[in-house]
Amino acid sequence: MDPVIIVGAGPVGLTLALALARQEVPCVVLDEGPGKDEPRAARTVVLREDTAALVERLSGVPLARAGARWAGWRSMRRKQVMREIVFDGTEPAPLHIAQHVLTGALRAALTGERLVKVAVDSRLDGIEQEPSGVTAHTRGPKGTWWRGSFLVGCDGPRSTVRKLQDIRFPGRTAVERHAVAALRTELPWYDEALLHRLPPWRMSGPSAGEVTARPLPDGVWRLDWLLPPGKDLVTPELLLTRIRETLAGWAGGTTPPYELLDTGVHTVHHRLARRWRADRVFLAGDAAHLLGALGTHGLDEGLRDADNLAWKLALAWHHGPHEALLDSYQTERRAVVAARLRAADQALPLLRGGAGLRAVVPGSSRGHDALLTEGHLGHGQLGAPGAYADSPLAPEHLDGQTPVETPLGAPVTDVRVTAEDGTFVRLRDRLGRGALLVVLIAPGTGVWERKHWVGAGIMPQLAAAVAALPHPAELLVAESYPGAAAHTVLLVRPDGHLVTALGGVRPADLYAAAEATVGGPVKAQAEAGASAGSR
Repeated sequence: MDPVIIVGAGPVGLTLALALARQEVPCVVLDEGPGKDEPRAARTVVLREDTAALVERLSGVPLARAGARWAGWRSMRRKQVMREIVFDGTEPAPLHIAQHVLTGALRAALTGERLVKVAVDSRLDGIEQEPSGVTAHTRGPKGTWWRGSFLVGCDGPRSTVRKLQDIRFPGRTAVERHAVAALRTELPWYDEALLHRLPPWRMSGPSAGEVTARPLPDGVWRLDWLLPPGKDLVTPELLLTRIRETLAGWAGGTTPPYELLDTGVHTVHHRLARRWRADRVFLAGDAAHLLGALGTHGLDEGLRDADNLAWKLALAWHHGPHEALLDSYQTERRAVVAARLRAADQALPLLRGGAGLRAVVPGSSRGHDALLTEGHLGHGQLGAPGAYADSPLAPEHLDGQTPVETPLGAPVTDVRVTAEDGTFVRLRDRLGRGALLVVLIAPGTGVWERKHWVGAGIMPQLAAAVAALPHPAELLVAESYPGAAAHTVLLVRPDGHLVTALGGVRPADLYAAAEATVGGPVKAQAEAGASAGSR
């Protein structure tokens, strides 16, 4: 079967290629550039715990060494500290990393990958679809035709794939603008991110009264100043003055020594593609959505797009067209991103509306701070990973379903599990292999060798039920899981979202849930796809 064509060699496209290769699906990555990225210290990304773990699992690179995990978070208003959070293990710390470093780690992981071909200097200019596949044409020194089974556009905000498929991209332009600087200096706090609203010193030039400082490795900081609405030009002289004033304000009046590494203007747009699928063509990342106000970052969601799509494309590639499963990518991911955009658009007028609201709503300053903190740290509607509770892949009511702390459709908690070979691993380490995960909660098993309990109690019955599932599944055992009673059985998707929790071994319920998770019977789906193609 033909490989999957991935257009775009940014973090989303490279992550998707690695995810597909881990599931034995060949890919061609069309990179319009020379195969490397220009270092830009001021172009950074913040990854939440789950997306950082995804990249680490696929690349094998411990990103904490390449980026910086914040020691804490501090928010201030004028001279008052509004909130302080220490990341001590109970609260996961976001990871801040330069985008070119992240992309370089992903490119290095693809070196020598037998199932992935990266075609540099290959700019897409044509797509042709047929019932049996898709053909892409590239121009440039190595311009040619590429034949694929599916094509995924990970080619950014100005996506050629989206335009060739005539997919609308409505939304709002320049929702926010930030002046950005990356510099090496010493600040009064160490490895803590800071959001400072209405700083007490006067800033030169136009200012909306908000500055953010985020640490990077080697004493480097990224500073962002929120700019007021409009198109005021940010000149180098104005930015240098802003840097000196801000550093002096934090240092108590004297500007400390600093080395300026990079500058820029970051403009936030909010857009959402009308469709994320056009037959065998899909969109992911910035090609499908743009968001980024209030601390949320589009790359975080783009990586979740890749994680969601990879196992579905892999199943369709190995087993034939599986339309309900492929359609669920747009249904699930577009709904999550749309909800986040709505939440940001509702919060922005409150946060940026000036002092009028603060004058009439008691405590609103702290409420504003809570909203901003949620966005920056990945909490609540502004930042937390989305759940697929209303997914078309969700099973209908199951008699044996039992509640656990994780809502249905939400990402599972990363607990320690025992694998089938008896080794102890993290649950998250077993994701992304194409198989469903069945997790039995069995207190006490962790102190015994696997041979003592694998044939005892309910294990043989559960193992037989797992072997009979309509899709490959791996049986794992956990000592405990938040909110789960002993003998609870969890069914987890390949991308780590909870399908159901059952009270005990219930083979019929487990089978029905697994079948729903892969979009229905594979054979019936393949026949339906073939029938549709013949029409």
